[in-house]
Amino acid sequence: MKQISDRASRARALAVCQRGGPTLEFALVAPMLIALIVGVIYTALIFLAQQGLDTAAETAGRLVMTGQAQSGALTQSQFQTQACAALPRYLPCAGHLFVDVQTVSSGNYADASTSAVTLTYNADGTVGNTFNFSMGARGDLVVVRLMYLLPMTNGPFGLQLTNQSDGNRMITAASVLKTEYY
Repeated sequence: MKQISDRASRARALAVCQRGGPTLEFALVAPMLIALIVGVIYTALIFLAQQGLDTAAETAGRLVMTGQAQSGALTQSQFQTQACAALPRYLPCAGHLFVDVQTVSSGNYADASTSAVTLTYNADGTVGNTFNFSMGARGDLVVVRLMYLLPMTNGPFGLQLTNQSDGNRMITAASVLKTEYY
């Protein structure tokens, strides 16, 4: 009988004991808190990359708008090199940046397409699209689009911010402009 009452008194003492409560609560909440913080960091990195790409598109568009690209007779490869130089250091260029430059034939801003391009992949995993490169002449309406494949890894609890089949996230920036009379 005494053994049962000892067990009961120990069980009551354990039930009212508060030591270790905060540790247990933290252990229950910590995984979700860490996942939330990692998700916020991943999202912030995407926004940071998008801002860097927007700045590069603006710089590349300025080359076309002022006639520097046309006067220098830049090829698509040379223009892409110029766009790469405008990218921030945290965005490596090689194999990640794609450039599409189109002249809007109607000259109407409503006809300018700034939508994202659907990328197609070759059997070896490289991008197989052929992009336009028409910088236009004086007074033409031109759309400069930069597409960047941002390498991403999966986050905790299945957080997946990729939108390409190769595990990258494609971000796009566009600049719609009317070329000056250079």
